Amino acid sequence: MSYEILLLGIALLIAIGILLHHPSKTLGIPSLLIFMGVGLALGNGEFDFVYDNLAVTSMVGAVALNIIVFVGGINTSNESIKLAYREGGVLSTFGVLFTTLILAALLYPLTEWSLVICLLLAAIVSSTDAAAVFSILESKKLKLKEKTDTVLEFESATNDPVALIMVVILTGIALAPEKAISGWEIAQTLLIQLGAGIIIAYLVGRLAVYLLNTIHLEEYGLIPVFVLASFIIAAYGSDLAGGNILIASYVVGVVIGNGIKRGREVNKHFFNSLSWLAQSLMFIILGLQIFPQTLFSVFFLSLIPAALLMFVARPLAVQLCYLPFRKASWRKRLFISSIGLKGATPIVFSLIPAAAGVEGAIELVHVVFFIVLFSILLQGGAIEPLANKLKLNNKANPGKG
Repeated sequence: MSYEILLLGIALLIAIGILLHHPSKTLGIPSLLIFMGVGLALGNGEFDFVYDNLAVTSMVGAVALNIIVFVGGINTSNESIKLAYREGGVLSTFGVLFTTLILAALLYPLTEWSLVICLLLAAIVSSTDAAAVFSILESKKLKLKEKTDTVLEFESATNDPVALIMVVILTGIALAPEKAISGWEIAQTLLIQLGAGIIIAYLVGRLAVYLLNTIHLEEYGLIPVFVLASFIIAAYGSDLAGGNILIASYVVGVVIGNGIKRGREVNKHFFNSLSWLAQSLMFIILGLQIFPQTLFSVFFLSLIPAALLMFVARPLAVQLCYLPFRKASWRKRLFISSIGLKGATPIVFSLIPAAAGVEGAIELVHVVFFIVLFSILLQGGAIEPLANKLKLNNKANPGKG
C-alpha cells in the first residue's frame, strides 16, 4: 500500500469520526468510542483491508498518549495542582499500587492465569485514563463540589507513569520468570524514572518559558511550534536519560502552560486541536488492531476482572488512599471510588507485553478492550447521575456549595 493511500485512509477515518462527534454527544456516547468503532468497522477485512501490526499500533498509541498527557499538563493551572496534589498524588501512586495488588489477589484464585499474568493484567488496568476523564467531564460540562473534578483530573493525568513502570517490569518478569528481581531493584527503577522525568522536564520547561518570555516572537503562530519542539526535547530527552516519558510530558506541560505570558490562547487552541488529533488517531488505530471475530471468545472471561475492578479493587484502593484525609466527605470518597474511568491507555499498555511476545498477551488485549468498554459505558454514563445523586454537581445545585 502506498503512503498516499494510507494518508488518504487515515484522513477519511478521522473526518468520519469528527463528523460523528456531535451526534455522539447528543446520544450520550463518548466520542472516543465513535473513533474506535470507526476503526473496528473498517479495518479488519470487511472492505478487503486488514491491518495487523502490533509494533506500529503500540508506537502510535504511545506517541498519542504522550501528547494527550502533555496537553493535559498545559491545561492544568498551578492553583488546581495546589488544591489537588495531596489527594491526587496519593491516588496516582498508592492508588495504582493498591488497585493492582487487590485485583491480582482476587483474580488469581478465580482464573487459570499465573500470578504474574494476574499482576500484569491488574497493572494494565490500574490507572484512570486522562483522555477519557477530560473528555467526559468536558462533554458533560461538570463542575463538582469539594474540588472533586480537580482531584480526578490530577489523578488521571499523573497516574499513568506508575502503571507503565509496573507493566514494563512485569512484562520483563513474564518473559524471563527464572530471573529474580528484588524489591530494591523495582524501587530504584521507580525513583530513577520519576526523578529523571521530573527534573529534566522541569529544567527544559523553565528554559522554554524564559526564552519565550524574553525573545518576543513577532509571529504568534511560532509560539506553539516552539512549545511543541520543547515538549519533544523534554519528553524524549528524559526517556533517553532513563526518565519516565509520561511524567516528563505532564511536568513540561504544566511548567510551560503556567509560565508563558504571550500567545496563551493561540497555544491553548493549537494543542487542544493536536490532542484531538492524537486521540482520534490512537482510538482509530486501536480499533483497526482489534479483530471483532476474536473478541467474543473472551467476552465472558472479561466480565470477572471488569466487575472486580469496578466494584471491589478500585473502591477499596480509593478508600485506603483516603484514610489520611479525614476531612474529605463520604460523598466525595464514594464518587471518586466509583469513577475509575478507563480509556485507550490500558489498551496501549496491554500492547507492550503483546508486542514483546508474552505468552497469552493477545488474549489480555481483548480482555482489556472489554474492561475499557464496560468502564466507558457504565462508569462514564454514571458520572452525571451519580454526581447529582450525591449532590456534588454544582450545575445541578446552583447556589449551594
